[in-house]
Amino acid sequence: MSTQIRYPNTLGRRGFLIGAVALVLGGCSATTRRSQTTTPATPSPPSRPIPPMYYAMPYERFPIPAVDVSRIDPKWWRTEIDYPTDERVGTVIVDTPNRYLYHVRPGGRAVRYGVGVGRDGFSWAGRGRHIAYKREWPRWNPPDEMVARQPELEPVSIANGGMDPGLNNPLGSRALYIHEGNQDTIYRIHGSPEEWTVGQAVSSGCIRMVNQDVIHLADNVRDGSPLVVIADPAMRHLLTT
Repeated sequence: MSTQIRYPNTLGRRGFLIGAVALVLGGCSATTRRSQTTTPATPSPPSRPIPPMYYAMPYERFPIPAVDVSRIDPKWWRTEIDYPTDERVGTVIVDTPNRYLYHVRPGGRAVRYGVGVGRDGFSWAGRGRHIAYKREWPRWNPPDEMVARQPELEPVSIANGGMDPGLNNPLGSRALYIHEGNQDTIYRIHGSPEEWTVGQAVSSGCIRMVNQDVIHLADNVRDGSPLVVIADPAMRHLLTT
């Protein structure tokens, strides 16, 4: 049975905060000390088969490995669904509270993608924005304000030419650049190799996707497509007027 989802018509007003993806570079890992006592090994659960849409992409400029689907709930996998909406075909809708992005298709259908969203999910919700253009394997240019807060980013600052594209670049394999009129909002929809962050509020404002998904989206979204962002009520305290 097809999923029926209705798009709410009332959206929060937007604020404007600087968006970025610093967690990709600023994250840390934890290690645990090995126990001195040996315990019997626990059988690993059977691995989940990888659907073809998440196979490795060796032909890309920087070969992309297969998605580790054991680290992402199937509800976040890309799928096409019934999606009645008043928005025109081609519109991109980011459902911040539910961690989904929809690309509206004809006949009351849409492609739905799981996404990671910004922690300031209320601050830039609303209408009036569009996908200005797209870039394959983009450079990352952290805003000067971010570099001021994180001096370790100075080597990849705008003044130093930014970060070269690649699998470790925070913008991943594709970036869709969001403008309001002719103004760059500094927000992006972009790829990420960290598939386990899909479904979470992990960035400062940008929308992150599995690399395979953002490539699929970029291949199907036209420049100039309208963007609608549904606010997360839990982030209402961040709304500015």
